[in-house]
Amino acid sequence: MSIITDLTRMWLTRSVKPFIFRNEYDQVLPFEECQDLGLYVHIPFCKQLCGFCPYCKEIYSEEKCNRYLDALLREIHMVGGQCKGKKSVTSLYFGGGTPALAAARLKEIIAALGEHFTITQGIGVELHPDNVTVPILETLRDAGVTKLSIGIQSFQQKYQSILGRTAIDGKAMLEALTQVPFETVSMDFIFALPCQSFEDLKADIDTAFQSGANHVAIYPFIDFSFTPSTVSPMDKLGKRKLLDSITRYCQEKGYKRNSIWTFSGEAAASYSSMTRDNFLGFGCSATTLLRDQFKVNTFSVEEYCRRIDHETIPTALTLRFTLRQRMVYYLFWTAYSTRVDAQAFQQFFGVSLEKMYGLELKMAKLFGFVTEEDGVYKMTLKGAFYYHYYENFYTLAYIDKMWGLLRKEAFPERMEL
Repeated sequence: MSIITDLTRMWLTRSVKPFIFRNEYDQVLPFEECQDLGLYVHIPFCKQLCGFCPYCKEIYSEEKCNRYLDALLREIHMVGGQCKGKKSVTSLYFGGGTPALAAARLKEIIAALGEHFTITQGIGVELHPDNVTVPILETLRDAGVTKLSIGIQSFQQKYQSILGRTAIDGKAMLEALTQVPFETVSMDFIFALPCQSFEDLKADIDTAFQSGANHVAIYPFIDFSFTPSTVSPMDKLGKRKLLDSITRYCQEKGYKRNSIWTFSGEAAASYSSMTRDNFLGFGCSATTLLRDQFKVNTFSVEEYCRRIDHETIPTALTLRFTLRQRMVYYLFWTAYSTRVDAQAFQQFFGVSLEKMYGLELKMAKLFGFVTEEDGVYKMTLKGAFYYHYYENFYTLAYIDKMWGLLRKEAFPERMEL
């Protein structure tokens, strides 16, 4: 897997130089001039730990969570206060963990961010199905939340047992979401589970829209090396058949494809915390992407709080991009939306996309991965599958290695990818 990603990196960056992450950071982050800036906040606490979930998390305790949230508020002011006046940002997303465990304090966190940023496109929160109750939803809406992402994974008992989940009451969920409505209600599912069929996934999607969703996300199962999951991933041919079939089904139903794995039933429904040109991350494991750098915070709650107590940015590793490296990162995550706009690329980098990657674009069209119209490159079904297929290699060669290391060391000296 690393051979494939290494060769791709060298080809696209025109260099043998790897991505080098170092144990360094900028105390003052150069985000003030960034356009299309998003915000992300990580709440790393759960009532129970799901074996399939790779994200930074630990068992909830009220005392530790409150101490963490106090530190989080200080990080927000430490970073946000560097901007003169209020910075306009696109959106704010809370992920985890289970952010609803901190529901009573989300209004306080949002208010702290509101002292430094003006949020223009809404606030999203990830929820466990157990969190979809009228009292919690009212608390979230009162705090200013406009979007929900509910981690269903599957409505079917045979997959709930594999994933360590309990049964979900779709009718009760619909009643709560009807009583306390939100702009977007997204429901997440895992596809490519053992023996999963088109009918299985179709049933989940149909149930989602019947249970109050206006947006669904269908993420592939990935077997991370550091998770205790015993689930075996589906083979390549099975994945392609399943992804193509469910994509056609959603399009036939009139759902709009927003990205490789997401579909919306309403034009205004959207949920994505990653497709931003730049973003600031707050909390354990949160990442920050700026024009010339990428940084990731420590995964340790204790070390995170200790750094904040010393009024120091809690960065664990920082990557300083070369221009080509930044272009590759931009294209990879922009392509997640299934389209790349040459004009937007030129506005961001000041150079033509065709000049930098004209050969690659011609090859992509030749192999049937993309079509092009007026400078906008759109993925075909074939292209979307191979993006997904390569993303699996990328995840295991890059994200798995980084997150695996950061779980062991709060502040590693160096890492090469």
